[in-house]
Amino acid sequence: MHRYRTHTCGALRDSNIGETVRLSGWCHRIRDHGGVLFVDLRDHYGITQCVVDPDSKAFSLAEKLRSEWVVRMEGKVRHRPEGTENAELPTGQVELYVADIEVLGPAAELPLPVFGEQDYPEDIRLKYRFLDLRRDRLHQNIMTRGAIIDSMRRRMKEQGFFEFQTPILTASSPEGARDFLVPSRIHPGKFYALPQAPQQYKQLLMMSGFDRYFQIAPCFRDEDPRADRLPGEFYQLDVEMSFVEQEDVFAALEPVVTGVFEEFAKGKPVTKGWPRIPFAEALRKYGTDKPDLRNPIEMQDVSEHFRGSGFKVFARMLEDPKNQVWAIPAPGGGSRAFCDRMNSWAQGEGQPGLGYIMWREGGEGAGPLANNIGPERTAAIRSQLGTKEGDAAFFVAGDPEKFWKFAGLARTKVGEELNLIDKDRFALAWIVDFPMYEYNEDDKKVDFSHNPFSMPQGGLDALTTKDPLTIKAFQYDIACNGYEIASGGIRNHKPEAMVKAFEIAGYGEQEVVDRFGGMYRAFQYGAPPHGGMAAGVDRIVMLLCGTTNLREISLFPMNQQAMDLLMGAPSEASTKQLRELHIKTSLPNK
Repeated sequence: MHRYRTHTCGALRDSNIGETVRLSGWCHRIRDHGGVLFVDLRDHYGITQCVVDPDSKAFSLAEKLRSEWVVRMEGKVRHRPEGTENAELPTGQVELYVADIEVLGPAAELPLPVFGEQDYPEDIRLKYRFLDLRRDRLHQNIMTRGAIIDSMRRRMKEQGFFEFQTPILTASSPEGARDFLVPSRIHPGKFYALPQAPQQYKQLLMMSGFDRYFQIAPCFRDEDPRADRLPGEFYQLDVEMSFVEQEDVFAALEPVVTGVFEEFAKGKPVTKGWPRIPFAEALRKYGTDKPDLRNPIEMQDVSEHFRGSGFKVFARMLEDPKNQVWAIPAPGGGSRAFCDRMNSWAQGEGQPGLGYIMWREGGEGAGPLANNIGPERTAAIRSQLGTKEGDAAFFVAGDPEKFWKFAGLARTKVGEELNLIDKDRFALAWIVDFPMYEYNEDDKKVDFSHNPFSMPQGGLDALTTKDPLTIKAFQYDIACNGYEIASGGIRNHKPEAMVKAFEIAGYGEQEVVDRFGGMYRAFQYGAPPHGGMAAGVDRIVMLLCGTTNLREISLFPMNQQAMDLLMGAPSEASTKQLRELHIKTSLPNK
């Protein structure tokens, strides 16, 4: 018989009744029923109920067991007494009648419980992550993560992609965030960078004649904490293809992502035939470039109904041609209490307020705006929005460039407050036609809007003849339930177009050569048209596990201060280490 186990804690069934077996695992829960001890023994595979009665020679030791002790138990498998079966457990028809116990690893008093799913302070959970990972929900999330990655890998190979591994130590690159730098001992004063993404390497693979690349790639960004990204590092499904246009990328990747979602959605509907939403349309209708399409609200421009109206605040704004008034319909929100609550929320967001119209019985508009603009204009707004009795609409006015984000937040707030969002489905969409450039107000210059390596629509001709802020890129995202889960583009593979694109963003040709020498040289020697994308593994897993916290689907995450409480990172380097790296620290004054 094996030293520790003949079966796992999830393996025993009716067919094992009468067998003498050994199990090893953790004491998940211990119960004393009238002198008879019941120990739920847990391992990675499941739970088995073990019974120790006072006549057993193991009873005296069993009385000393505590939660999370690791033990070996030996005994006979028997059917549970009638009426005590547990249909929720695969092993719920049987139990182990214990004859012998060996303690393999006693446990100290626990800083957090493993049995149950009580909320516990995050700093405790992260410091004792090895205990936290024993908890069923988190343990299952991690296993689901592995299964999702397996599914991605399988589906990519079925599409003809081959998996490559690109370097981790590389050169610094302007990917839009701050690099993690690694000092070189051999080359004093010089630094490697951890890759923000394998962007240049995957493009170089296309230059090298490999046709379809993918990788489950670790990426590193030294950026401030964000709710939808773990500090420090994250993983992405990284993809690149040669001799493709935008539609080819969509045709290859949409079935992969749809298939993964369908496989792990637990029966929830998943969008088939994703809509294509231009970036500008997404901002106008939803106030975000990652819209939650489970929310049925679509905003509309209702400027004409306020132009020259009795509501002087909006009428005066509309004298400036760049200003607009957007309406946010609120189906079922036509109560004074709800409208006042939304107005207070807007003030809490730093806005002066949120104008509204309510439609009463008979279709009559009510509220200060309706009183000011009159029944004819109110009726015209109702007709345009398609609102009914008992509905409301909220209004945001000014320069859309400055208010679209707030309008999007208001749309989401209305949808949540009125329970309009269908939480039981996954709504996927392509967001397309991103702007190539944007104006950086801080630096008073034109910057790349997203990925600097994207092909501008219109190519070199557009770069040389058009206002940069009007140029769109062959760039696209995948949005799902209010999250950006993937981003990509067709690449700018022509050297002269690459130089011009960077020149517009303030980079001289020599700087392009210095910073992207590998890519620049590769483009000189026969570069195929190519494109791809990267999908966020962490966010996809988070959505499919039904959580909104990325720490619930990651093994050993840092906290929001980018500290690893389990391993004690970051930590100070020794004087010897710093001397070898030719580094002196210059710490800020406390």
